[in-house]
Amino acid sequence: LPPRHMDSVVEIVEILESTHDGVTGTVPELARALGGCGTPGCRAVLGEPPDVPPAPPTLSHEQWLLFTQLLRHDAAAPERGAVLAPDGSTVALGPLLAGIEVGLKWAAGWSVPAIEPPIDALYAVTVAEVLATSFLLARDGDGNRATLGPGGCWDDVVDPQNYTLLGPPSPIPDAVANGAMDGVLLGAQLAQAPIPLADLLRGYYGTGNGTEKGRPPSSYRRRDFGVLTGPGKLEEEVAAMLRVLRVLPPTRELLEDVGPEEVVAIARQAAQDFTEVYVECPAIVPRCMWGARPYRGTPKPLTLPLDSVYIHHTSTPSAPCRTFAACARAMRAMQRFHQDTRGWDDIGYSFVVGSDGYLYQGRGWHWVGAHTKGYNSKGYGVGYVGDFSATLPDPDAIALVRDRFLPCAVRTGRLHRNYTLRGHRQMGHTDCPGNSLFREIETWHGFK
Repeated sequence: LPPRHMDSVVEIVEILESTHDGVTGTVPELARALGGCGTPGCRAVLGEPPDVPPAPPTLSHEQWLLFTQLLRHDAAAPERGAVLAPDGSTVALGPLLAGIEVGLKWAAGWSVPAIEPPIDALYAVTVAEVLATSFLLARDGDGNRATLGPGGCWDDVVDPQNYTLLGPPSPIPDAVANGAMDGVLLGAQLAQAPIPLADLLRGYYGTGNGTEKGRPPSSYRRRDFGVLTGPGKLEEEVAAMLRVLRVLPPTRELLEDVGPEEVVAIARQAAQDFTEVYVECPAIVPRCMWGARPYRGTPKPLTLPLDSVYIHHTSTPSAPCRTFAACARAMRAMQRFHQDTRGWDDIGYSFVVGSDGYLYQGRGWHWVGAHTKGYNSKGYGVGYVGDFSATLPDPDAIALVRDRFLPCAVRTGRLHRNYTLRGHRQMGHTDCPGNSLFREIETWHGFK
């Protein structure tokens, strides 16, 4: 089959939009016919799905097969409907295309079906129902049922075919969360100014440009979703959706013994957890996605929470990386240097900061690194890709660590609330992290 990549989807959408042979209605309606929006809440908002049309003659057999596979909803494995985007994130097509359909309908003057209580259709079909269901199912459990996440990894980032989750699945793996946020953002955009879907997707994901032209808008999804969706909005929509699910036949039983106060509590928890994980915390690219070699030997565990963070620059590579492909290459080069030349067990840093909007997992949250001699077990080593002796990282890359990573590490119990932040040069004989970056971090919270 064609790669499970956003480029393949854009190509299919472009062919479907340029022809009407055998394709009735819009691409999102076709997606719904194939199962992209089969849940009770989604059907209540957008109506019963149309019949599946015959395969359009303009698509190859393989393209049609891929499209049908990506949209066949599987409650047990929602991540199967996901594709790899050029920014290195993974996106589920179901919630993405459902949000897009609502946006297009709004632009055409559609009035939402009379549902009680009233709901925001855009949030209902993308994030509110799946969030409500996930936290509803978890409330009866033993506390071990996952409600959000995990992320996953592709077998091959050039020809992605199989996506494997990195832990126990929830109804909202990262791919579904990304698809839901993108569905809200693109649906809202289309409602204001409808454009052909292939153009919309190409512009947002940066497809077809070899992914070497810098950051696409999709890499800002967490920030943009947070701006659009104020703290109370998500809670309000999840609570409304729980009340709607109470009257829909397939989900009525789930809510039989859930009182009004519990509905409010579930909605609050769901909105709070989703916001913490997907809006306030930064996305971290796992090792398997950047092509890490195995750790040599046995990693030593850190004792959390840690007291310190040490800021570095990589110096080599000296240029910031602004795309997933470039940052993944930089990570592999640093790991080779650290393992083969320095003789270390692994890449030294705990995390590495790209200028593509993402953090890259080095040793990660739980294992002792090799970043700050004499202090590796006391703190996290965070390295910026580039040489920042004379220039600063992009403002976005500065904010990624200062405003997102550090508060997230405190909130999740990995870093003490009264942590100390230092530059590498304060701990040993080095110019790292460069004069410009060092002057910048002197202004950060926790700097000593």
